[in-house]
Amino acid sequence: MLVLACLGAGANVDARALDADIATIRLPVATLERVHVRLDWPAGATEGTLTLHAGRVHAPDLALDARNLAWTCPLRRAPSHGWTCDGTLRSGRNTFALGIAFDDAGTSAQLRQGRAVFALQRGAATPDFTRIDLTRVPIAWAQSLLAKSWADARLQGGTLDGRIDVAAPERGPLRITGRLDAAGVKLETTDATIAADHLAGTFDFDYRISDAPKPSLLTLDGTLRGGEFLAGSTYVALPATPVALSIAGEQREGAGWTLPRIAWKDGTALDVEGSAAFADDATLRVLDVRVHSGDLAPVRDRYLSGLLGTAGLGDLTLAGALDARVRVADGVLQAFDVTPHSVDIVDEAGQRFAFDGLDGDMKFSRTGAVTSTFSWAEGGLYGLAFGPARLHLRSENGAIALTSPVLVPFLGGTLRFDDMTLRPPADGHGAEAVFGLSVEGLDIGTLAAAFGAPAFRGELTGRLPRARYAQERLDFEGGLSLDAFDGRVEVSSLSMERPFGVAPTLAADLRIEDLDLLALTEVFDFGSITGRLDGRIDALRLVDWSVTAFDARLQTDPSHDVRQRISQRAVQSISSVGDNSFVTTLQGQLIGLFNDFGYKRIGIGCRLENEVCDMTGLRSAGDGQHDTHRNQRSERGWIWASDEHAGPPPRWRRPSRSARSARASRSTSTSPRPRPRKRRRNSSRK
Repeated sequence: MLVLACLGAGANVDARALDADIATIRLPVATLERVHVRLDWPAGATEGTLTLHAGRVHAPDLALDARNLAWTCPLRRAPSHGWTCDGTLRSGRNTFALGIAFDDAGTSAQLRQGRAVFALQRGAATPDFTRIDLTRVPIAWAQSLLAKSWADARLQGGTLDGRIDVAAPERGPLRITGRLDAAGVKLETTDATIAADHLAGTFDFDYRISDAPKPSLLTLDGTLRGGEFLAGSTYVALPATPVALSIAGEQREGAGWTLPRIAWKDGTALDVEGSAAFADDATLRVLDVRVHSGDLAPVRDRYLSGLLGTAGLGDLTLAGALDARVRVADGVLQAFDVTPHSVDIVDEAGQRFAFDGLDGDMKFSRTGAVTSTFSWAEGGLYGLAFGPARLHLRSENGAIALTSPVLVPFLGGTLRFDDMTLRPPADGHGAEAVFGLSVEGLDIGTLAAAFGAPAFRGELTGRLPRARYAQERLDFEGGLSLDAFDGRVEVSSLSMERPFGVAPTLAADLRIEDLDLLALTEVFDFGSITGRLDGRIDALRLVDWSVTAFDARLQTDPSHDVRQRISQRAVQSISSVGDNSFVTTLQGQLIGLFNDFGYKRIGIGCRLENEVCDMTGLRSAGDGQHDTHRNQRSERGWIWASDEHAGPPPRWRRPSRSARSARASRSTSTSPRPRPRKRRRNSSRK
């Protein structure tokens, strides 16, 4: 380049060879460092051979920052006191064709590789103006230009076509304007929080870079056509149809970007307008946007799949229309106003919940009080339908609360929510909710069928004084008291993890008092038992609504003035599971003479762990006699009558979930059922 500069000044070249080593060469087009140049020009020849080696070539206007370059080209004279040199440029393993020409009118350069062409024009009359034309240029060539506004971004794939004008006046901002067509763009930030792939679109831009204290300004208007990108946990899959994008931004030295105008229009699916501001570390500081969706159906797949997938709701379906406004200040949510228009939300795959006909509005305020009314037409919870409800809400100081109780028709009865307060995520904490719950007149049969249990009869009534949801965990404080089967069930230590997420888990302790045994046993096909049942079920644990552990002890209560009878069928069913051949043989001969029998006590103990149940029977009566004389278990493993002194208790391995489901489907059948295998410890009978 030094040789070209000398030739351009009109130097006569008679020498056959010229060598030079230069530390730095600064030219209008680029800066070269650690340069060695050699010119071989035979005497009388019309051209010479120029060879140039540079440790580094830095050309911001060309978006070029390369190391260890070697360029060889034939140097020729051109009209208008000009020179041209077009040859091979090598950088590492990459090979390019580089041609440079200059004369009295100006300077031009062209960099080529395959079908990619990067052409530069600079006029002598306007030395501060450079025009760049791009044809199928790999987007990675623009890394240096991108670094001016986004230092953490790394371009990894894609091509650019278009024109860029660079104005670099001695006084005033550096201005970069133009139009670009992008295809197959792939990029990623150094911390991998932002990534994009297969992006395509057309963009008009105007970027002005000013020295402090003046801000740098950016305007961008374009159309996106397909591709995908990830920002944090937000994943966006763009449609093939055009999506309009418009941004106006400014940035001051030492501060983040402020975007006074943001506009995004994706047909009827999503229309966003507003403003935003970011800190110098790119964290959101201020946001004020209005959102409208005339058709929510495509919104999940295009914009919400990442967020919903993280919450275990990837199969959620949406329908209807929505308007919303969201305001954030100092990185904290200040207010929102969401207005659904006949919105349906359904968890299609998991069938965990559904809301149909959402209407009204829901408002949130971190400061002054605002009121709103929210309603739905119908819905479902784990396949159980519930009816319409209307919520009257008041929000202030960062919480949303009910102003009156909410009654929801459910299972032929009513759910009543009292004193509900919701706090959206803030200050590094997730969403929190507190509420009281009462149930009245719920049909036990429908509820049992939903969980794969037999069709019990009766109603469920009870009250839960306080429940709290936080960090994907629902804790019921104060316990739940239920009236069921003409008795009472006290539930304590009740909690749920991920109630609407993947593999929900429930834990509880139960105390049972005076349950009607006939109401419990009549739904099974092994016979009936009358009397009252007491007991406990400690450390009950369900994972994905399947029982995985408990420690239970159940026994009849003879203190009530209730006949204690067991049917012939029940005795046969219980006896048929055991292996006491003597007792079983006697029963087989005599049992046919009676329809039912009186009993003194029946009891069972079961500790389920790792799908193995350690069974126990009744305690000794204290008089040397035993309350029962059979060590048996029903097929479902829920009742046990045994002689405590008949040796160590047996162990029952819990059937698989598919086997339990198949057995439940046969619960109303009169055909004989297969008996489960039973595992016993070695013991001797007395």
